[in-house]
Amino acid sequence: MPLPALPRLGFVGAGRLARCLAKGFARAGYPVATVTARSPDSAGRLAGSLPLCQAVADAQAVVDSSDLVFLAVPDDSIGTIANNLTFDMRDGRSVALVHCSGAASVEVLASARAHGVSIGGFHPLYLFSGDEADLERISGCSVTIEARDDLAQRLEALARSLGCEILTLAGAQRLLYHGAAHYAASFALAALAEAADVWRTLGFDDDQTLRALLPMLAGTAEAARAKGLPDALAGPVSRGDAVVLERQLAAFEALGGDHATLYALLTRRALSLARSRTRPPASIDAMTEAVEAVLERSLARGASAT
Repeated sequence: MPLPALPRLGFVGAGRLARCLAKGFARAGYPVATVTARSPDSAGRLAGSLPLCQAVADAQAVVDSSDLVFLAVPDDSIGTIANNLTFDMRDGRSVALVHCSGAASVEVLASARAHGVSIGGFHPLYLFSGDEADLERISGCSVTIEARDDLAQRLEALARSLGCEILTLAGAQRLLYHGAAHYAASFALAALAEAADVWRTLGFDDDQTLRALLPMLAGTAEAARAKGLPDALAGPVSRGDAVVLERQLAAFEALGGDHATLYALLTRRALSLARSRTRPPASIDAMTEAVEAVLERSLARGASAT
């Protein structure tokens, strides 16, 4: 039996993710029927930006008027909303309920499945800014889908309509998947914040740090895309400059706090990348010893502090 070409879409939530997806799907020709949100003003603004879309009072009204409902809400709210919905499946009606969380199990929607509703997950691997540029930038990103049968096909078609790549995932893997993704998102920001903390001791302000380092971050991402991770590696580990690395580690230790520990842990990962090259640096063992010595001293300090 062929799938409906254009299911009516509904959104519970009108935040940055919902705004991008709803507008992107509408631009691709999908009818977005209804939107609701905690803030009626937010729901009204999003509905008003879409053709023939209505802002409605609550999630139940979205379910009643849509074929495929996206729960674009905080993780802690997904189960509560799903558990309070009712589903009229008479006359052969088909309904799907999909959350947009990276970490939450699809099983949080199990109460809906018990009523004959198809359930799934649709998680875009993208940092939404909230502005219109998201509609263009999301193209080429990946969407991780967890669903079965017809719903999986529908969600894959929706992802392709945004120009996105498709990943599939089993539910038991979601926490590691989502946690590891932070290394390319929030943890990259945390690394920039660490650089800003260190540079602040040298007299640079945060604006100077970002102006200097953001182009480097962008260049690193492009190099990784073009060459792969090991060959995009730069700096003393890449060059095999053990003397410079040892001096850097000593400088970070002199700063106190956990600066040297963080630097050594990340350098340990950089050394692992360097080892995977066809020709690792000749001094890689010496650099590894220097890093492990710093980590051992950090561990000893932590033990003595307790």
